[in-house]
Amino acid sequence: MRGKSLAWALSAAFLATGAGTSAQAAERFVTIGTGGQTGVYYVAGQSICRFVNRNAENMKCNAPASGGGVANVNGIRSGEFNFGIMQSDHQYKAMKGLEPFKSAGAMEDIRAVFSLQSEVFTVLARRDANIKSLDDLKGKRVNIGNPGSGQRDTLDEIMQVKGWDKSAFRLAAELKPAEQASALGDNNIDAMTYFVGHPNGAIQEATTTVDAVLVPIEGAEIDKLLAEKSYYTKAEIPAGLYKGNDQVTPSIGGKAVLSTSAKTDPEVVYQLVKSVFENLERFQRLHPAFKDLKAEDMIKVGLSAPLHEGAERYYKERGWL
Repeated sequence: MRGKSLAWALSAAFLATGAGTSAQAAERFVTIGTGGQTGVYYVAGQSICRFVNRNAENMKCNAPASGGGVANVNGIRSGEFNFGIMQSDHQYKAMKGLEPFKSAGAMEDIRAVFSLQSEVFTVLARRDANIKSLDDLKGKRVNIGNPGSGQRDTLDEIMQVKGWDKSAFRLAAELKPAEQASALGDNNIDAMTYFVGHPNGAIQEATTTVDAVLVPIEGAEIDKLLAEKSYYTKAEIPAGLYKGNDQVTPSIGGKAVLSTSAKTDPEVVYQLVKSVFENLERFQRLHPAFKDLKAEDMIKVGLSAPLHEGAERYYKERGWL
């Protein structure tokens, strides 16, 4: 009897171990490409993972800092990332194979999941640099952004309509977002650029440490850019968000979009989407840029690629599509 009991116990232990191994094998790991640690992309990715890790079954999510939107497109293409946050224009350009993705070709399998905060192309300059307009950037020390970032790609398009290249600036720095606020404060650059949701930590840091002003992005060439590139819209930075900037600042903008590939398991996408939308009010509280997010906008506005079938399934279940 004792032998049978021992055999049963060993058998049960073996089965339990096997079940544990099976459960571990079924666990899926999801990686979201974000941006610099001072930006809203990073907060968005971390926030999404927070809800996935709490609510999705057998899924573990991480959201490391990355080079930004262009890098995230390339990361999804290579398989480094399952998901990536990017500007709506980058989603469109990747799908069509336009610059900066022309050499890699059209990414016909890129898929939209949902959009996030509105983003604005932002130029912040030291007040003592006397930069009051876009044209005043000529001959100045400007951080044009690291290759692979949204700010760099958008500035490249602005420079193209202005007929400029990097030689227009006395210095064209390629600092990452996390480095540019201190560079402005240390007087190593006259102006920094950013394509970002507001309020933003790096801009708050810069305006707190140095007398700095937001530069309006407007004029005939900008109107031409808006007319030619439908993925950009007129935008503005509200008055009073940052020290010393009490006026509304006009600019151009778009939406941040969470994207993936058609190859991503529909169940994974479904569980991620469900985890976010069933906790949307909590999500909105995790950053001021998220406070005005609305489900009806997130599933339509700024989605310049087809919806992934896993996201579409959830939205149909909710009666939104």
